[in-house]
Amino acid sequence: MPQKILVAVAWPYASGRRHIGHVAGFGVPSDVFARYHRLKGNDVLMVSGTDEHGTPVMVAADGERRTPRETADHYNAVIREDLRNLGLSYDLFTRTTTANHYRVVRDVFRTLYERGFIFERTMLGAFSPTTGHTLPDRYIEGTCPICGFPDARGDQCDNCGNLLDPIDLLEPRSKIDGSTPEFRNTKHLFLDLPAFAERLREWIEAQRHWRPNVRNFSLRYVEELQPRAVTRDLDWGVPVPVEGYEGDVNKRIYVWIDAVVGYLSAAVEWAELRGTPDAWRDWWQNPEARHFYFMGKDNIVFHTVIWPAELLGYGEGGELGARRGALGLPYDVVASEFLTMEGRQFSTSRGVAVYVRDFLSRYDPDPLRYYLTAAGPEQQDTDFTWAEFVRRNNDELLATWGNLVNRVLTITQRNFGAVPEPGTPTEVDRALVAAVDGGFDTVGSLIETARFKAGLAEAMRLASQVNGYVNDSEPWALVQRDRERAATVLHTCLRCIDSLKTMFTPFLPFSSQRVHELLGHQGQLAGSLAFADVGEGDDRHTVLTGDYASWVGRWAPAELEPGRPLPQPSPLFRKLAPELAEEELARMDPDRPAPEPASA
Repeated sequence: MPQKILVAVAWPYASGRRHIGHVAGFGVPSDVFARYHRLKGNDVLMVSGTDEHGTPVMVAADGERRTPRETADHYNAVIREDLRNLGLSYDLFTRTTTANHYRVVRDVFRTLYERGFIFERTMLGAFSPTTGHTLPDRYIEGTCPICGFPDARGDQCDNCGNLLDPIDLLEPRSKIDGSTPEFRNTKHLFLDLPAFAERLREWIEAQRHWRPNVRNFSLRYVEELQPRAVTRDLDWGVPVPVEGYEGDVNKRIYVWIDAVVGYLSAAVEWAELRGTPDAWRDWWQNPEARHFYFMGKDNIVFHTVIWPAELLGYGEGGELGARRGALGLPYDVVASEFLTMEGRQFSTSRGVAVYVRDFLSRYDPDPLRYYLTAAGPEQQDTDFTWAEFVRRNNDELLATWGNLVNRVLTITQRNFGAVPEPGTPTEVDRALVAAVDGGFDTVGSLIETARFKAGLAEAMRLASQVNGYVNDSEPWALVQRDRERAATVLHTCLRCIDSLKTMFTPFLPFSSQRVHELLGHQGQLAGSLAFADVGEGDDRHTVLTGDYASWVGRWAPAELEPGRPLPQPSPLFRKLAPELAEEELARMDPDRPAPEPASA
C-alpha cells in the first residue's frame, strides 16, 4: 500500500537571490528524496514557499528602496523560477503572505495561547538605533562571554556551542550596519518551551535513525530550554491574535514561528486548490504518514525543538485540528552541513557567491545537481571549487554515464536502427543485468535513509560496470563478424541503460528524461514543472507545482522490448574546458589575472 510521505522543505527568505550553498542544503536533497518516493509509488506531498516576513525582508527593502511587500513579490518570483529551472518538484511552492497562511498561523498561535503555552513577559529587546526596528538574535554579533570568540551570534556561539542571549555578548554590534544595538524593555509573548522539555527529550532520544549531528545538537539544546519570545516589535508580519496585541500595529508574530507553521499551511492550501479541502489530513493527521524535513544545519533546532513543541501544544485542537487527530511530528530532520566557496564562506556582501540563476544561465542543471550530491555537504562541511566542478563533470558524469549512453546508442542506431532482438544470453550477460537490477534495492535503501551521496555513487558504480562490459565485448567489432551476438550484447547494454536511467532520475531528472526519449519511450519520466496563478484580489499569487501523477516512471527494472525504433542519439552532457574554472574565478574577482590561453 502506498505510504504518505510529507517532504517539508525549508522556506528561503524572500530577501535576495539564492546561491548554490542554499540549494545544497534544502533544495537538491529534498528533490532527490521526493522523486524517488514518487517513482516508488508512494504518495508524496512536497511543500514550501518563500519566507516573506521579519527583519531580513525589511532590511532588503530598505536597501533597495522598496516596501517589504514589493521586495517579497520580487524575490518570490526570482526564487520560484530558479527552483523550477533546477527541477525541484514541489507539489506546492507558495509564500507566507497569503490569506490562507495568516489564517493557519493565527489558529496555531491562538490555540497555544488558550492552552496556556504562551504567556506575557517583559524583556530587554534589541533595537537598531538607525531604523528603530527590532534586531533578531541572529542579526547581532559580538564576543562570546564564555570562550571569547569574536563573532558569536546573539542566539548561539558557533565556536563553543553555548546558547546565548544578545544582552550577554561583549561589544555587541548589528550585522546590518555595525551599529551598537539599543536594549530596552518591551512586552512580548513567550512560548513555554520548558513545559515540553521532558516530552521533547524522550522523543529526540528515540530518533536513532537521525543523522548524529542533528540528534546530538538537539539533545544538547533541549537540556537548556528557556521560554522563547514569539512576538517581535515590527509592523511587517502576521498580526498577533491575542487580546491586547491584536490591534497593535507594531507587534507581529516572530518570523520563525510564522515560517515553520508554513509546512502545515502549505499543505492546507494545496488541498484547497485541488478542490479536496480535507486531503491535507491524510498526511498531517495520519499516524502512518512520515514527515521528512530538509534544511541546512543552522536551522536544526527550529525543526527538532520549537516546531515539535508547537505541534505537541496544538494537539488536535484549534479550528484546523477539529479534534480529528494530533498533528504528526517529524520522522526525520535531514540537515546538511555548510557548503563553502573556494575556501571561503558564502557572502553576498563580499561577492563570495554563485547564484543559482547565474549558474543555470551558463551550465545545465544536472551537472550542478550531480556535484551538490556527489561532493556536497551531506554530513560534513565541503568546499565548492570551479576546478572540481569541471573535473567531476568531465571525468565522472560525462566520462562514465554520458559516454556509456552515447556510445551504446550510437552503435545500436547505426547498425540496427532499433532495439535489437537478442540471442541466447550468456552467464556474463545475465550477471550484468542481475547486478543492475539489484541496484534498485541498494540505491533505493540509501535514498530512503538520506544517504544520497552513497546512492549516487552506487548508481555510478553500476554504470562503470556496464562500461566495462562494453569494453570487454567490443560490440563495434563484434557486429562485423557475429551480428546475433552483437545484438545480444547491445540489447543487454540497452536493458541496463534503461534501468539505470530510472535509477539516476532522482539525481539527474533532465538528462534521464532525454535518455528515456532516446530509448524510444513516450511520456514524462520526469517532466517539466509549472506555475499557476491562484487566489483572488489582493490574495492573488503564483505558485510552483506539477502534475506528477501522469509521470510514467517506476522504481523497477526495465522491460525493453526488441524492435522499438531508436532516434538519432546526441550527447547527454557538455565537456567543459579546464580554463572555465579560471574564467569563473575571474568573474568573481575582476582583479584576478586572466587565464593563459590553451595551447594548440
